[in-house]
Amino acid sequence: MPEFEVTALDITILVGYVVLTRVLFGWYYARKTKGKGAESYFLAGRGLTWPIIGLSFYVANMSGGSFIGLPSAAYIHGIAVYHYEWIPALVLILFIFVFLPLFLDAKVFTSAQFLRERFGPRMQTTFSGFMLVESIIVDATVSLYAGGRIIETLFPEFPVWITIGAAAMVAGIYISFGGLGAVVINDALQASLIMIGGLITLWLAWQAVPSWEAVVEASPKNALHLIQPPDDPLLPWPGVITGLLILVIYDWCMNQFYIQRALGAKSLDHGRWGALFAGFLKLPNLFILILPGVMATVIYPDLKDPDLVFPTLVFDMLPVGLRGLMLAVIAAAILSSLEAILNSASTLFTMDFVRNIRPQTSDRALAHMGRIATLGFMLLAAVWAPVITTFPSLWQYLQSLLSYIVPPVAAIFLLGIFWRRASEPGALAALLIAVPLGAAGWIMVEILEWYAIQYLYVAGIQFVFGALLVVVGSLLSAPPPLEKVDKHTFRWELVSREKSHAKTLRWFQDYRILSALLATLSLTMLFWWW
Repeated sequence: MPEFEVTALDITILVGYVVLTRVLFGWYYARKTKGKGAESYFLAGRGLTWPIIGLSFYVANMSGGSFIGLPSAAYIHGIAVYHYEWIPALVLILFIFVFLPLFLDAKVFTSAQFLRERFGPRMQTTFSGFMLVESIIVDATVSLYAGGRIIETLFPEFPVWITIGAAAMVAGIYISFGGLGAVVINDALQASLIMIGGLITLWLAWQAVPSWEAVVEASPKNALHLIQPPDDPLLPWPGVITGLLILVIYDWCMNQFYIQRALGAKSLDHGRWGALFAGFLKLPNLFILILPGVMATVIYPDLKDPDLVFPTLVFDMLPVGLRGLMLAVIAAAILSSLEAILNSASTLFTMDFVRNIRPQTSDRALAHMGRIATLGFMLLAAVWAPVITTFPSLWQYLQSLLSYIVPPVAAIFLLGIFWRRASEPGALAALLIAVPLGAAGWIMVEILEWYAIQYLYVAGIQFVFGALLVVVGSLLSAPPPLEKVDKHTFRWELVSREKSHAKTLRWFQDYRILSALLATLSLTMLFWWW
């Protein structure tokens, strides 16, 4: 592996970026929003417009896990990992037509609050607890670990736990200043940096390979095709349909980490346009992150640690100065995802636990508690992050754990929205039985290796198991109150209402036309790389 030499200019650009966009801007935004209460802190006063929502959606997903995991998986297996990028574009269409209108009509801060409105208070508390644990051991941990690995590559004299702690401190302090508003405004700048840096890296990687034919020859068999055989270790095509689709629906329609931006939308239209904008931004990730990983099989055929593909490409090829810019890009991705995770976790803790236990707490006090909770969650994530070192790759840790624990949650939301008979006992049964059994299965398969099964197949099994528990538990209990069902389930009269509203929009504002265009582009990418 090439030796990396970081110059004073590189470090100056990196530190200058962090200070200007994190410390100074965080302090400024904290003063601007001081005393404005919980809605301002957690949902940016429900005044976010579509460009900010779309860019923030995109940047939140472009975590350190993406910069490390996607090129690493592409280096080993090929471009099939792109399923994680084009499928969300389609799922966001489902989100804007079904989930977002119900969420905004309910005027909730969190997806857990929606479950309270649909099922009852026990469901809200239980799901919030699940989301808090998942945010710490999956989302925040992955971002911290990815950042630690990148910085460790540059400064091998520092142990990874030190670099993880430094990233945790910066992100925790920043988000505790300004809340969601501070996060999303910075995301607009960071999205531009990510795009520019990724395209520069792609161009330099392309210049470094002899030809496209050399890339094809060096890549594993079938590596430049999205559709992989049923026994593929990473993304078998049946697993994409039965498992990956469920994981993506959970992430982009139910996970507080992502949807919080849309919950802070100025209006339903802005929420829809922003989500669709994020879908369009996802599609170029094939060229920004995945194909450079494939090209690296030619440039670095004997790379020992695939998780270091992206930092190796960046710091071996970029000249001084641009290398510092890419350091800033990576910092943007890691810090943005951490900030989004922390803000969503503190929102869940404050609005779903503190406010329920102490309903008399003022909005200003809730915002203060959210800031304290943010720092506590960041500390927990930093302590857990080194556990990932026991796995072969970051990607395996991330995707395998999600496959075992989140499909039952997707079953609860989908049945709760589309099946009027779904009740709280059924939803609780799925959450309290299927999720713990999934966690136990993950330990037995992925850690103890007692038996072998591809994790996307497990995701499909877990979804069916969770759905069965919801159905059986609901049929064995009393029907839910009609007032909960009518307001919080999908009804065809909503479609008629939306048709009338769409007639008031100009053609380029019509979310139906934009959705059709996004679906066409997504499916074109699928068939082009089939």
